[in-house]
Amino acid sequence: MTSITQIGLITPASKRFVSQNKRLLLPLFLLVCFAVPSLRDIAITALSDAFFQVSVFVAATLLIYYYAIERLPQLELSYLSAKSPALEVFFAALLGALPGCGGAIIVVTQFTKGQASFGAIVAVLTATMGDAAFLLLATRPTEGAVIMAIGLVVGTICGAFVNTVHKHDFLRPSLKEQTRQVKILPTRIIRVSKPVWMLAIFPSLIIAFLIAFNVDFNQFGEYTNTGIHVFGAGMALFIVTVWAYSSKGETYKQITSEEDECNPPSKVIKVLQDTHFVTAWVVASFMLFEILVNVAGLDLKTWFAHYAYLAPLIAVIIGFLPGCGPQIIVTTLYIQGIIPFSALTANAISNDGDALFPAIALAPKAAIIATLYTALPALGVGYGLYFISY
Repeated sequence: MTSITQIGLITPASKRFVSQNKRLLLPLFLLVCFAVPSLRDIAITALSDAFFQVSVFVAATLLIYYYAIERLPQLELSYLSAKSPALEVFFAALLGALPGCGGAIIVVTQFTKGQASFGAIVAVLTATMGDAAFLLLATRPTEGAVIMAIGLVVGTICGAFVNTVHKHDFLRPSLKEQTRQVKILPTRIIRVSKPVWMLAIFPSLIIAFLIAFNVDFNQFGEYTNTGIHVFGAGMALFIVTVWAYSSKGETYKQITSEEDECNPPSKVIKVLQDTHFVTAWVVASFMLFEILVNVAGLDLKTWFAHYAYLAPLIAVIIGFLPGCGPQIIVTTLYIQGIIPFSALTANAISNDGDALFPAIALAPKAAIIATLYTALPALGVGYGLYFISY
């Protein structure tokens, strides 16, 4: 039988293009779904929901967050001046509990420079939920606040315990001066998206709030609802395409983690970078879910209902994966009512977000041991919540 490679559909050049531009596979896949009649409505609905239910609120949340951090810079570095070990661990957990991965990366970097203890590493990795926290706060603010509180408490307790068992410099690498290379990103494509966002954000926020309050758009005209869905899908496709062109995605890290800060730094560009990253993974998980349910006939909700006792364990295992992408999928499944709150909590405690990348690069042994330490409270709290709610 003649293979696809033999007839020339897959050439070395095409293989090289795919391997060097993995991010482009997502927008290309979406375009294929638009071209297939049986998948078109599914794609439009999934992308529209991703934009109006997630992207708009995430962008607004990120904008408020970054400007708040600028007004309160002590939230980022105040733990460094604390002389009390208990306060150090508490501030490390606080930095981890804040949305995003910035606080956790700070603690990891300071640990390698001898300015933070190993307990602080465990505290911050236990408390952090990464970029998935932005998604949860934007869609389920009450649950988001609860998760942050749980992470803060559990992280503080675990960090303090670890410092009683190990010395503060436990597993600290004995390297010379350690510096992190700042990557200058190709932000031109992101800057092009800025005026589009400026035009779309306010009407999109209004539509998103109306959708949240279950307003029937058909009362405003026969095609209003259809027009809104098409607009939302178009914006989501635009965002995913911008994300795809922001980096080739040659490595796992480039695909699953948020972008490095551009040079020179810009809060607005950072908001757009993170919003595009979260949106891309939400769109991917939405489409995967819709195809599995509507095309493959897989009932994930029923499956997890029958095997609910495995949900926290699976969530903890996914939490071992570095980067925020896999964790956004878990959070999306919770928002869609597929997995229970106990599984979401277990994943939030076990996952280390993007902070695991610099931790592996700068202090690999400490990163591995700290990640294993976070798994224990993740399983304990996750299954504790599971049995309470069962």
